[in-house]
Amino acid sequence: MTDELLVVRAQLGERAALAELVARWRLPVWTYVRRMLDAERADDVTQEIWLAVIRGLPRLREPGRFAPWLFTIARRSVTDRLRGQYAREHEAVHEALAAGDMTVDDPVDAAVDRAELVSLLSGLPMPEREILVLFYLQDLSVEDCAQICEIPTGTVKSRLNRARRLLRAHLEEKGYRP
Repeated sequence: MTDELLVVRAQLGERAALAELVARWRLPVWTYVRRMLDAERADDVTQEIWLAVIRGLPRLREPGRFAPWLFTIARRSVTDRLRGQYAREHEAVHEALAAGDMTVDDPVDAAVDRAELVSLLSGLPMPEREILVLFYLQDLSVEDCAQICEIPTGTVKSRLNRARRLLRAHLEEKGYRP
């Protein structure tokens, strides 16, 4: 059964169709979120995504576009979580500095230390990592990636190109030769 048919059936209130959609897309959504966030936050954000999907499914006008719609929700949820984390960290640093409780380490050193602990993929800049995950790991088209990220297709192509170059350079630094 196609996603489009499952969406229509779920919109008509058929619980089994909704369960099938969730079962079919649960792992791809979690994998996308996990590649964008750490493991602790991935489960929470994935649950938020499925709640948003269940709430929004009745309003989905193009059932055949379920995958791009789903990953648009996922992207927004990841972005919201990252923005919230950044705002909390930023506020905590400023409060600690104002109170004189903290010295500021070199942010470049912190980034290098963190990069040594994470996978190659998570070492990429967020825009390039996001496009790689959507295009290669979720098998979405350039056009779908553009719709999800709300950018032109040319930007998707240039981010893919830059991400490939960055990956190649990183692998060469580690001693791998093409």
